Amino acid sequence: MLAATVRVAGDLDLAEECVQEAYAAALRGWARDGVPSNPAAWLTTAARRRATDAIRRDLTFRSKLPLLVTPEEAVADTAMERLFGEDPADAEDPDDSVPDERLRLIFTCCHPALAPEAQLALTLRLVCGVPTADVAKALLVSEPTMAARITRAKKKISGAGIPYRVPRPAELPDRLRSVLGVIHLLFTTGHTAPSGADLVRVDLVDRALHLARMLRELMPDESEVRGLLALLLVTDARRATRVDAAGRLLRLEEQDRSRWDRDAIAEAHDLVVAGLRGGAGRYVLQAAIASLYAQAPSYEETDWAQSVQLYDRLLEVWPSPVVALNRTVPLAMVAGPEVALTEIEKLERDPSLAAYQYLPAVKADLLRRSGRTAEARRAYERALALTTNEAERAFLRDRLAAAG
Repeated sequence: MLAATVRVAGDLDLAEECVQEAYAAALRGWARDGVPSNPAAWLTTAARRRATDAIRRDLTFRSKLPLLVTPEEAVADTAMERLFGEDPADAEDPDDSVPDERLRLIFTCCHPALAPEAQLALTLRLVCGVPTADVAKALLVSEPTMAARITRAKKKISGAGIPYRVPRPAELPDRLRSVLGVIHLLFTTGHTAPSGADLVRVDLVDRALHLARMLRELMPDESEVRGLLALLLVTDARRATRVDAAGRLLRLEEQDRSRWDRDAIAEAHDLVVAGLRGGAGRYVLQAAIASLYAQAPSYEETDWAQSVQLYDRLLEVWPSPVVALNRTVPLAMVAGPEVALTEIEKLERDPSLAAYQYLPAVKADLLRRSGRTAEARRAYERALALTTNEAERAFLRDRLAAAG
């Protein structure tokens, strides 16, 4: 609804208000008249009409003021630009370049005039509906910092007059990196929900997969687009086995591999192979690592040495502390937990990981395997204090209890 309305409103705040008003009208009208046959279409149409009415009221108001600065023709032109997000003379059918409404708005919000962090935050919050607190966790910043970042981004769009129009095909590659980041973070937020009772938010996972497939259709020759789709497919292939019947989190070695989605794993493998031919970027390498785990006959038979090598290549193209942390898992299998703990100690000095719950969780497991039980307990307690997802909290409580 927001994606459709903002194209008419030309302003995020106005679009959000119109969407909220449409929901309020539905609560009143549907209770009286019944739910329409197509509720989504009803709501979207109501929101867009409110946006159009608001623009017309604004145009009427300004046209009746003394035209001391702005000629009447300019007033009309400005209103048209707000309606269409561009000069009407330059308008073109957005369906020609980006076929999906939400994907169109993601490309729009990923404007190069905004800082990359602002692009990710704004799009995840407004286009994908991820709560501000969860966006903050995904980007490893505090919730107040994230809220301020979103507010600044909206003000920048308004103040700079950035048009809400679909970028032309020639502009798409310049925005691709941010769009890939948005879809990946959307999937990650759904794959392991930052908060709540359930481990997975299926709606976000399915939305991310849909967007990744649409992006593949839009830009089939982009290696990193193939890599992202492969990463999402191979990671989601384990969805049915990540928790048991009671909702208890299952580790990778505990999962029933016979229930994994083999069609998705095979599709991901083909995409990885094609992606590697086009150059090993961040998402292609991540997908290659995930595919390595998925194709192993068992957890013990995973090619851990190759996994470390792939992580080393990934750190070259994407020097992220989270990647360095993930690398310690196969490193411990190859060189032992004490070697991995040395790497953990280095990462503990990185302020960006200070509130990242998986750092003490990984450390706790390595300490447990090294026989350092008392230290492992303290690390589990630290991880538990930072974790808000109930499935993960239950898992950590069990591990803490098992540590004595």
